[in-house]
Amino acid sequence: MADVPVADVLQRIVARRRERFAGELETPALEASPRLSTETQPFLAALAARRGSAIVAEVKMGSPRLGSLTGKMDPERQASAYRDHGAAALSVVVEPDFFYGDYHLLDRCKRASGLPAIAKDFVVSARQLDQAVDAGADAILLIAALYDAGELRRWASAARARRLVPLIETHMAADVARLDGEEWELVGVNNRDLRTFDVDLENSIALRPSLPKGALTVAESGISGGEQRRRLAAAGFDAFLIGEALLLTDDPGAKLAELLSE
Repeated sequence: MADVPVADVLQRIVARRRERFAGELETPALEASPRLSTETQPFLAALAARRGSAIVAEVKMGSPRLGSLTGKMDPERQASAYRDHGAAALSVVVEPDFFYGDYHLLDRCKRASGLPAIAKDFVVSARQLDQAVDAGADAILLIAALYDAGELRRWASAARARRLVPLIETHMAADVARLDGEEWELVGVNNRDLRTFDVDLENSIALRPSLPKGALTVAESGISGGEQRRRLAAAGFDAFLIGEALLLTDDPGAKLAELLSE
């Protein structure tokens, strides 16, 4: 892992993932894995078909901030509601120790919804990529702050070799700089500061002009209403990854309708 300034909580999460995959931590070799396209990759296709209004709706069973949501939300019903009310794709947080997830959760939600799905994990081992494939994932999250530029390219290549499209998550200019010199399919900006966990939508808007040309772009975190989604779309974002606004409402269908309203 690169020596980068990430939040203490993020460091703890990654350290725990490294413990779980001890002995399997070698960064993969750089493979000749071609860039994936919207013509053949279902997650990309779903987002490209709804540019400017593509919502990636999230299922997670808790977080360090929220605690556990087990027993408070039926994940399969939640995933089905997302499908029925206009979500383009599904995000499932699979990390077990801080977010209460696992790859079985992804499998269940993917089967329940039929939506293309991304596995949100903190990737330290190629076995996580294999688990994502086995669970039916179409995409995998790679957090740019966790790697140097070479490592990021190798992990992305290993994902593509498994037909997983990598969503490269950035938060600051230093993260975006790691993407120089490479073509990327899917790049996100997380509005949640990894050092403080504060949320600021202006972060996405400020970084949007510097994101790689040709990549589908995703605004992540802190989006709670249609006005915010429309503002981010006007700034040039193609898709919007939304979690807590949908998870903490009694009617996710109505919330999706509000988020998609023009």
